[in-house]
Amino acid sequence: MQKPAQVRILVVDDEPDILNLLEYNLKRAGFQAILAKDGPEAIEAAKAHRPDLVLLDIMLPDMEGTEVLRRLKALEATSLIPIIMLTAKGEEVDKIVGFELGAEDYITKPFSPRELILRVKAVLKRSSERPEPQDKTVSYNELSVDLSRHKVTVAGKPIELSSTEFRLLTELMQAKGRVLTRDTLLDRAWGRDCFVIPRTVDTHVRRLRSKLGAAGEYIETVRGAGYRFKED
Repeated sequence: MQKPAQVRILVVDDEPDILNLLEYNLKRAGFQAILAKDGPEAIEAAKAHRPDLVLLDIMLPDMEGTEVLRRLKALEATSLIPIIMLTAKGEEVDKIVGFELGAEDYITKPFSPRELILRVKAVLKRSSERPEPQDKTVSYNELSVDLSRHKVTVAGKPIELSSTEFRLLTELMQAKGRVLTRDTLLDRAWGRDCFVIPRTVDTHVRRLRSKLGAAGEYIETVRGAGYRFKED
């Protein structure tokens, strides 16, 4: 992982006090902070600066954070940037929406600066770790995964996946025919220091299947156990 001083974090919040608090604590931890106060400004900043991570508030003026998240994940230049959602909302549905759109983690306000920095470091660590693949390419019928280049294609068409979705797919494909429990997938795709719940795996698998289209059927649900990639 990069040294903190080399890591750029885009902070998006319309409350000046929160923005200043986040900037202060990130800089104190050695990170570079880029600030944006609304959705359009955040999108332009992400395209211009290509940050290593985005801290994104859901309740923004004019454009909600979930829409900013959706647009960033839809752009090729910003689709792989990990995003942590910040919000005063605590309802489970808000978390599910964020995860379905591709958020890496979710922090509810008020939060402690220490917890925030720990979560930022955990997400950065997961995003930077790339296990050395034994084979450069893993394929199954029309689905092909280039492990060294971090690219996925279905019938030759490129598929944009988040870093977490890519890790989920490669773990399942490399364990073809074997059931991986939700806890196992959490450890392998999110890391042992993750702060997410097992149900998050279900949300990401649904999103992964949707992106893969017909090839999504290769990921099978094993009720009461977990998931497995289809065996020949």
